Amino acid sequence: PFFETIKNKFYCRGKKLSLISKAEIKNIDHLGIVAGLIDEIGIVETINTKLGIDPREKISAGILVKAILINGLGFVSRPLYLFNQFFDDKGIKILLGEDVESDYINDDKIGRVMDKLYKYGLNNLFIEIVLSVIKKFQIDIKYSHLDATSFHLHGKYNSEENKDKSSEILRERPIIITKGYSRDHRPDLKQCVLDLITSSDGDIPLLMRAGDGNEADKAVFGKILVEFKKQMIFDSIMVCDSALYSQENLQLIQHIKWISRVPMTIKKAKQLVQSVEIGEIDPEELKKRAALNLDGYKWKEEIVHYGGIKQVWLIVESEKRKNSDLEKLDKKLKKERNKVEKLLKELRKEDFETTEQARYKLKGINKKLKIFGIKEINLIETKDSSNKAVYKIEGEGYEKTEEIEIQKKQAGRFILATNLVDKDKIKPEEIITNYKNQQSCERGFRFLKDPLFFADSFFIENPERIETMLCLMSLCLLVYNLGQRELRNNLKRAKIGIKNQLGKLTNSPTLRWVFQCFQGIHLLTLNGINQIVNLTDERNFILNYLPSSCRKYYLLTCG
Repeated sequence: PFFETIKNKFYCRGKKLSLISKAEIKNIDHLGIVAGLIDEIGIVETINTKLGIDPREKISAGILVKAILINGLGFVSRPLYLFNQFFDDKGIKILLGEDVESDYINDDKIGRVMDKLYKYGLNNLFIEIVLSVIKKFQIDIKYSHLDATSFHLHGKYNSEENKDKSSEILRERPIIITKGYSRDHRPDLKQCVLDLITSSDGDIPLLMRAGDGNEADKAVFGKILVEFKKQMIFDSIMVCDSALYSQENLQLIQHIKWISRVPMTIKKAKQLVQSVEIGEIDPEELKKRAALNLDGYKWKEEIVHYGGIKQVWLIVESEKRKNSDLEKLDKKLKKERNKVEKLLKELRKEDFETTEQARYKLKGINKKLKIFGIKEINLIETKDSSNKAVYKIEGEGYEKTEEIEIQKKQAGRFILATNLVDKDKIKPEEIITNYKNQQSCERGFRFLKDPLFFADSFFIENPERIETMLCLMSLCLLVYNLGQRELRNNLKRAKIGIKNQLGKLTNSPTLRWVFQCFQGIHLLTLNGINQIVNLTDERNFILNYLPSSCRKYYLLTCG
């Protein structure tokens, strides 16, 4: 109705003007924010500089990548061959340029650009963009985080036959699509792996790397950090999970500063969490830890030499985790106690031909029990129904008190290690805080695997293009997290907030919520003149705290 009214008449200062020859309404929504962030980063210019511009092409590679990123952050699940349909009802001339038509964004063109990106070098391109972001937006990369995830795929891939595995972490061959350890809990499907390094400051992705589907984190994490050190001119302390911690990796990264969790498969680590005494904390220290969001944590330091590297091991006890572990232990005790009672009943009913056979059976049962045991009480000779001599064994269940006490003592405990010792030593509080920030990568993975994102599982069959899609997805994450960081930092500097989903003021909104707030903004074109419809005062206010390039897409000055 609104469109029809506008189409048929137009009023100016109360006077009816002539019929409008042409009227058009297109959606802008939050996509102007996305486009502005892409401009601020300089993605289009970087890609066009690296790949070149062919004057015969109707749309440059940089603009096409911008279109893919806008689509990816449009939060609608749409495969590559439907990208042009995504822009049918969007203000494409505002978002991508006056000369761009939606049918320019077709699957053939997308395929050619993806192949060019792959040929140029995805890791090199990504790092060049990231370095400019670090410099322009002053990203603090004192601490960086490494983790990996997997993406499942359907169908057959030629790379499965490619068994020529290179020892180089940045291979010249395509990734191998095959089965491996699935973080998606889909071991029946083939997959590829994405390794990601992010900053503690704003979760900005600093390095992305596509890996083979059966790649083990432990085998590649050390090599990834060495490569990252070569490519980045900055000295960052790398934070990683226990996959990094092996003697081979520690030797490999001995010239890199790191913090890692120690796996409990290491004998010394297991002994320490089971035996070390961690003293109580005085009230003053409790207040300090609460101010650092470390209430409920206590720790003890040990100097350890492992893998030929001198390091600090921090044995940490978390009260919250301890309570959780003790609850689990209680459930385990109850479950195994019931199991023992059932086994005792079955044991009393069973006949054995010899005493050795009876005791062997009891020994086998005890091997399967962890925190309980069954001891022999009586072994009696009796007759079966055919009057043949048989033996019956009677037992009694008991708790393995020593094992239970060990599990109680190690409840809530884990060990963090770092090679920052002597003059480079950092405080335990800093080690724990930055390890807790390891969720930086996990948040990125959750974002990339969101069902509304454009690649929750892949729809392209070429391994080279799958790698390229992983790179484009990582660029989407870069755009999103940078926008969120800038908005939050600007709101905090101004000591002001915007309303969240509950109507309360916050200076730490998610960018997704902001995107939702911008739904329903349209570009209205009347006789060739553009206007923005539904840009309320609240939306205008939010734009003031986003990078200035976002404003032009809503026809506002960038000042």
